Amino acid sequence: MSTQTFLLPDVGEGLTEAEIVSWHVSPGDTVAVDDVLVEIETAKSLVELPSPFAGTVGELLASEGDTVEVGAAIITIGGGVAAAPAAAPAVPAAEEPGGAVLVGYGSAGQVSSRRRNTRPAERAEAGPAASVGIIAKPPIRKLARDLGVELASVTPTGPSGEVTRDDVVKQASQASVFRNIETPAWGEVREETFPVTPEPEEKADAAAPPAAARPDAAPQPAPAQDGREESIPVRGVRKAVASGMVRTAYSAPHVSVWTDVDASRTMELVKRLKASPDFADIKVSPLLIMARAVIWAVRRTPMVNAAWIDGEDGAQIRVHHYVNLGIAAATPRGLLVPNIKDAQDMSLRELARALEKLTLTAREGKSTPADQQNGTITITNIGVFGMDAGTPIINGGEAGIVALGTIRQKPWVVDGEVRPRWVTTVAGSFDHRVIDGDGMSRFIADVASILEEPALLLD
Repeated sequence: MSTQTFLLPDVGEGLTEAEIVSWHVSPGDTVAVDDVLVEIETAKSLVELPSPFAGTVGELLASEGDTVEVGAAIITIGGGVAAAPAAAPAVPAAEEPGGAVLVGYGSAGQVSSRRRNTRPAERAEAGPAASVGIIAKPPIRKLARDLGVELASVTPTGPSGEVTRDDVVKQASQASVFRNIETPAWGEVREETFPVTPEPEEKADAAAPPAAARPDAAPQPAPAQDGREESIPVRGVRKAVASGMVRTAYSAPHVSVWTDVDASRTMELVKRLKASPDFADIKVSPLLIMARAVIWAVRRTPMVNAAWIDGEDGAQIRVHHYVNLGIAAATPRGLLVPNIKDAQDMSLRELARALEKLTLTAREGKSTPADQQNGTITITNIGVFGMDAGTPIINGGEAGIVALGTIRQKPWVVDGEVRPRWVTTVAGSFDHRVIDGDGMSRFIADVASILEEPALLLD
């Protein structure tokens, strides 16, 4: 009986490693071609790897929580029969250990780090979404766990009484409104340390003296004692975000501008759209009008939708005549910035649908690498966290990012009288190498003018 060995593939991102999140099979299980074997986490997304073989699971060669290099063997399948070439999945695999490796996927690697995770069943029992007698598919239960939603508290709206994705998201949104009302008590842990894992070339030479023995060495923190401190490895999305933010913050000269806006008419439009039959099955929020405003304003100031390019023949500014609109999304896995491709060609309904899909996919941690590549300008909606304004860091490869603050009622002067109005703040950070102050200010003023009078979109 032949044994097939499945190597960890490069899932199309050009990355070098991934973390084993959860195994979907155990030794002795019978699997068919395209059955999901394992869920992995890269620096950008969660990916389910299907089996290219049919047979019996032999050995799991990596544990949940292990970080594995691309090309490393992760599972063996006995009696494996590979899929026919026409039906073969895009997931690479190799034959016996030590055999030929598919071109472009490297040689077998090593497990580079280890962190013990509980298995999915254990997490389900221990997590907030643990429930009995509630009808919900596994992806919906996972979404509930990630969002901290207790399924027993969700009102199901599915045709058979099952909990749907929208039910869970709605419950999470409602819960977030009350999450910060009570002031939490001080914890017993005074500090937490989040160490940045150095790249291999940055690690100290084994022959070098320890840091404490060098006269120029900085004082090192004492080791954690009695559970008063916790060290959390930096990997995956958090590692990628940290690296990208530092790179962008110190390579692009940031300048930020902002202005307050009377968004009362935007709120009226959102209310009308929610009541419209054309939008009955789509979530509508002020972010939709903001997105449309940014797209409209880009047309008037194209340089905000550009990028600074350092090439062998000197620096260039690349102006995009299309809008791949990035939406910064806070997810259980960290910050993701998926983007809506060619958003400038979408109707208001199409844009609303795309925003809804993008948000749900990001919250589930299912944004693909392609979803997050080739963005041209980004919106970050800090208003959902109750923040009025901020100075966001530009997403890598772009020249501008716009922040939408919370929309709340405030006193506002209208026709010489103080009236309660729905007021927000629009802020933006820009790469000053690409665009100057007059262009930045004009762009933010244009976005603000749409929020003040959405009828301008009809122009």
